[in-house]
Amino acid sequence: MEAAFIISLRMALIKKYLSLIKFSHTVFALPFALVGFFLGVRSLLSEAEEVVIDFGFYAFSLLLVILCMVFARSAAMAFNRYLDRHFDAKNPRTVIREIPAGLLSANQVLWFTIVMSGLFMLTAWMINTLCFTLSPIALLVILGYSYTKRFTPLCHLVLGLGLSLAPTGAFLSMTGYFSWEPVVLSFAVLFWVAGFDIIYALQDEGFDKEQGLKSIPVSLGGEKALRLSRVFHLITAVLLFILGRMIEGGLFYYTGAAIFTALLIYQHTLVKPTDLRKVNQAFFTTNGLASIIFGVFAMVELLS
Repeated sequence: MEAAFIISLRMALIKKYLSLIKFSHTVFALPFALVGFFLGVRSLLSEAEEVVIDFGFYAFSLLLVILCMVFARSAAMAFNRYLDRHFDAKNPRTVIREIPAGLLSANQVLWFTIVMSGLFMLTAWMINTLCFTLSPIALLVILGYSYTKRFTPLCHLVLGLGLSLAPTGAFLSMTGYFSWEPVVLSFAVLFWVAGFDIIYALQDEGFDKEQGLKSIPVSLGGEKALRLSRVFHLITAVLLFILGRMIEGGLFYYTGAAIFTALLIYQHTLVKPTDLRKVNQAFFTTNGLASIIFGVFAMVELLS
C-alpha cells in the first residue's frame, strides 16, 4: 500500500510538470525538426559514394534529436512560467497556472529548468561537437525570449526564432554542416510561429497595457496586429514554396504545403479583434494539425 501511495504521488507530480510545460504542444515544432532531420539524412545519402543505410545509427540519431527538442522546449516553457509567475498571478486567464495556483513552487520550477537545460546540453554533446558548441547559444535564445516582452513588441519574432532553431539543429545533428534548405525551413517556422503568437497575444492586450508589457497587439492594436500576422503567414507560405523548389519536391511535398497554407488561411477566418472566442481553436487545434500534416507529407517526400 505504501509503495502504491508513493507511486501515485510521483505520478501526480509528473502530471503537474507535464501540465507546466504543456507537453502536448511539442507537436508544433517537432514535425519541422523531423523534416530537418530527414533533409540531413537525404543530404548524407546523396553525398555517399556507396549508399549504406545503418538503421540503428539513424534510429539512435533520431532519438537524440527528439530528446533535444523535448528538453529544450521543456526548459523554455518552465523558465517562462518561473519568470512570469507574478504577472500570471494577476491575470485572470493565467492565474490557474501551476505556480500561482500553488501546484508547484517557484523553486521547483527553477530547478526543473536547470535540469532540462543540462539534459539538453548533454544530449547535444552526444550528437556531435558542433551541436554541443552551439547548444549554449540555443539556450540563450529560447530562455532569453521570456525577458523580451518586458522591453520589445518584437517578442513574437524572438519566440519564432527559438522554435525555428529545431529544423536547422536537426539537420546539423546528421550532417555537421550548414545548408540553405534547413535555413529556409527555419525562417518559415519563425514567421509561422510569430504570426500565430500575435493572434494568441490578442487575449492579453488590455492586461499587457496595464502592466507595461510589450506586444504587437499593444503597439499596433488588434486590427493592425492581425494584418501583420497575415503578412507573416504569407511569408511562411512563400518560403515553403521556395523550399519545395530547392529540394525538387513532388506531389507529396506540395500537397502538404498546400494543406498547411489552407489551414493558415482558415485560422485567420476564426479570429477578429472584436471576437476572440475562437482563439484557442485557431492557436492550438489549427496550428497543431497544420504542423503534423505538413511534416508527414514532407517526410514521405524525402523518404520516397
